[in-house]
Amino acid sequence: MNETIRKAIYDKYIAPTTKERPDYIGVEIEMPVVNLSGQPVDEAVSIKTAESFIRQFGFIASGSDTDGNITSAKHEQTGDILSFDCCYSNLELSFGKAVGLFEIKDRFERYCRFLNAEFAKHGYTLTGMGVNPNADINHNQPIQNERYRMLYHYLHSYPQHKNEVAIRFHERPDFGTFTSASQVQLDVRYEELTDVINVFGLLEPYKALLFANSYLSDYPEFLCVRNMLWEHSMQGYNPHNVGMFGKKVSSIDELIDYIGTQSIYCTMRDGRYIDFTPLTLDEFFSRDSVEGEYFDGEKYQKISFTPDISDLEYLRTFKFEDLTFRGTIEYRSSCCQPLSEALTVAAFHTGLKEKLYELKELLEDDNVIYSHGFNALELQKLLSKRSHPYFIDENRIEKQLIRILDLSSEGLKQRKLGEETLLAPLYERAQRHTNPARTMLDGINNGIPMINYIEQYAAM
Repeated sequence: MNETIRKAIYDKYIAPTTKERPDYIGVEIEMPVVNLSGQPVDEAVSIKTAESFIRQFGFIASGSDTDGNITSAKHEQTGDILSFDCCYSNLELSFGKAVGLFEIKDRFERYCRFLNAEFAKHGYTLTGMGVNPNADINHNQPIQNERYRMLYHYLHSYPQHKNEVAIRFHERPDFGTFTSASQVQLDVRYEELTDVINVFGLLEPYKALLFANSYLSDYPEFLCVRNMLWEHSMQGYNPHNVGMFGKKVSSIDELIDYIGTQSIYCTMRDGRYIDFTPLTLDEFFSRDSVEGEYFDGEKYQKISFTPDISDLEYLRTFKFEDLTFRGTIEYRSSCCQPLSEALTVAAFHTGLKEKLYELKELLEDDNVIYSHGFNALELQKLLSKRSHPYFIDENRIEKQLIRILDLSSEGLKQRKLGEETLLAPLYERAQRHTNPARTMLDGINNGIPMINYIEQYAAM
């Protein structure tokens, strides 16, 4: 790989991990907006609710669509952001960097109580699910701005590429409009970077058992369908852009090499997004020109442009352990959780970060799931489904999950903020051999209506 590219990758992704800085936590929680009448979400209701929110909490509008409707707003003191992710039926709360989880929890609950009081006036609610339960009812149209129009256009281009890659594309390129994640960013230090990626990669199959909460009737075999939807879309055109690393990362140089094999599919010129057939960074920057498309306000036009090293800013990856330009790892594989348990994802990862090497020993010696010929990538996919493989011993799984949770609890106790109490719902899930998606589907199979779970998972 060209040394100029290697240096640009190092400067963007690796150099921030070498700087001394406090340990902060960043939390992002996406939530479905649900019309309880069983009708599609009216965008005007979501916009009106967001406008009430920014007046109530003193946020300042920071983004809008082509019609001038609010798409995002920020609180200057806390750094908290309210935004709509992809569409007006998926609302996201992102929290400014924090020292402790309870300060995030307190603001999250205040924000959600207000939002749901406003939504209730229209017969709507935010709920804690990884797939909008009205995914087949809502309009599922992108927000009309440069970024989301481009993304929608790009994802819908998959029929042109069916013969170019080995992956089998699914038929829901609108998935970004109805899937909701719970993500946490944690500072990572240079000397721990590869261990964090490798160890938390080994953890992914166990996380699937604890946090699965995205069911879609199109793919009834999945309890966590979100990851499959990403991986079998244009986002997964290059599998190095999504999911797990697949193999152990042995050094920083190897990590830089891996990033060089990831693909870029969009950039901007003159204020307009251009999307194009994905190219690995190495190939993209070696070309004299790239052919793409952009929206001119009425229709898509062809364009040829010359790559520039600044285009690295537009590399979009969705790894489960995603290294960011902030010197953090963003943990991206978890679904939105029931709102009363929304901070479980952040607490789980924050605690285990403090016990990285104990977790490494536990998982590298694991013979509960890692003794049957399947690697972590294969196991994560298998354990995201409703039916488990023949070799899974539920009682042994329970004991191993408890060991993992105990490590997380010990790590949180070291922080002396009382945050270990946030893990209580996860202990209950481990002991009951369930997760929010399985609990919901078991209830529905026993005659409990979906509306009950929408309301239960919306409760604070």
